[in-house]
Amino acid sequence: MNQPANTPAEPDSTAPYIVLGLGNPGEERARNRHNIGAQCVNVLAKRLGVKLDETWGPARIAKATLSDKPVVLARSRTYMNHSGEAAAVLLRRTDAPLSHLIVLHDELDLPLGRLRLRPRGSTAGHNGARSLVQHINSQDFPRIRLGIGRPYEHTDRPDLSREQIEEDVIRWVLANFTPEEERAAQELRERAADCVACLLTEGVAAAMNKFN
Repeated sequence: MNQPANTPAEPDSTAPYIVLGLGNPGEERARNRHNIGAQCVNVLAKRLGVKLDETWGPARIAKATLSDKPVVLARSRTYMNHSGEAAAVLLRRTDAPLSHLIVLHDELDLPLGRLRLRPRGSTAGHNGARSLVQHINSQDFPRIRLGIGRPYEHTDRPDLSREQIEEDVIRWVLANFTPEEERAAQELRERAADCVACLLTEGVAAAMNKFN
């Protein structure tokens, strides 16, 4: 696998961190389960008193300081399966190493409210993560997977066709959290924001121990 051309061989400690929340564009999709990564970035922006009102091509960004480090908070302006376009532009504009790219996205295989931080790894079938890997030619970036659960339990699936399961999952991720789910979803957004701050302050290993 080729190394991405926009990533320096040695990490640049002065480069900003990029906190990229994945989701689909448009106000009508903003509260969808699929957009929880972008929603977490909104939480961070609110905490830091900034607005993502600057456009860098396929990304909306805000510059801030978090845990005494420069950060670029970002949401993709593309649909989920083209998220890598935003990541490539952000890395190129900041000249940041891949270790400074922190990606937040939804995860069907985690129950609502749970998160998993990993320093690198496979896409696990997530279209947004797959697009990132395709555009930056690497899996070596931290990602925070945010549990949204599935529309039904594994034990219910044998009675359903593959096509029905796929249709139900699409409807699930493109729907908003229910009022009953919203409390857990908001706690997850806040916890993810805390996890990002911890990662910047104490490193990936410490943040994994605290939040996984």
